[in-house]
Amino acid sequence: MTLRPTGHGPRRAPYVFLLPAILLFAGLFALPIGYALYLSLRKIDVKGLGLGKGARDEVWAGLSNYTDALHDPELLDGARRVLGYGLIVVPTMLGLALLFALLLDADRRGRKDTLLRGFSRLAIFLPYAIPGVVAALLWGFLYLPDVSPFHYLLDKAGLPRPELLDGNGLYASLSNIAVWGGTGFNMIVIYTSLRSIPAEVYEAARLDGCSQIQIALRVKIPMVVPSLVLTFFFSIIATVQVFSEPTTLKPLTNSVSTTWSPLMDVHQKAFVEGDLYAAAATSVIIAVVTLVLSFGFLKFAGARTGQGDAR
Repeated sequence: MTLRPTGHGPRRAPYVFLLPAILLFAGLFALPIGYALYLSLRKIDVKGLGLGKGARDEVWAGLSNYTDALHDPELLDGARRVLGYGLIVVPTMLGLALLFALLLDADRRGRKDTLLRGFSRLAIFLPYAIPGVVAALLWGFLYLPDVSPFHYLLDKAGLPRPELLDGNGLYASLSNIAVWGGTGFNMIVIYTSLRSIPAEVYEAARLDGCSQIQIALRVKIPMVVPSLVLTFFFSIIATVQVFSEPTTLKPLTNSVSTTWSPLMDVHQKAFVEGDLYAAAATSVIIAVVTLVLSFGFLKFAGARTGQGDAR
């Protein structure tokens, strides 16, 4: 005898299981964004000397905070600096990540090769596990001429010591910290995608007479394009929002200003100048630019991928 449900029992709405995620999303993401939007449209109206009760009132500002932010030379200069920083970081980091992933995925046999490959994966990924502030401090002291062992060795060898915390050397120094810390994560993403390619594809390429380099260029790289797009997407977001590296190096050099990057400009306005309203407007502008760049690239990459599939 088979018992069948009558349909009269209580039904649990599936949305109940989504309630914890919805509450976390609302409390930690949606509400802060809404509050930032609210602050960006307000300002403080000061009456007289600004002393006494009622002398400072929060009033409607409209889009004036956004207009002031877009005409702020410090924000525009910071955007240009971040653009130059990104032109160095993103290609270098993704290029190294792809190279390491291809080397680790090369045809190797034997237990020793497996152990070596596992150790290499861990060694490349390990810098990503180090907090950004710690990594910036580590490299910052390696850049200082008075305490750097590299500068000491160059001085003993009679070679010129480069200025790594001033001028154009500062861009290379900041980029090196980001590349050192981010290459491992991107390598793992690409390497995981490579490992998912069926072995039969490689066997067919070998039967056709392809070398390892030809397999990498004609088979592996085209098949991991989605992973490259994903890592490029993450890299754009991280580059636009760069903050910890220049902030940590700032006490070590006079070349890093308090508004070196757009997020540092937000920090300066909010916590040094005490203008939360201008800081909120600037943060909204940065968020919009990040969304436009990221999704614009995703749309472009999707269109290119669709054209490739059609061919």
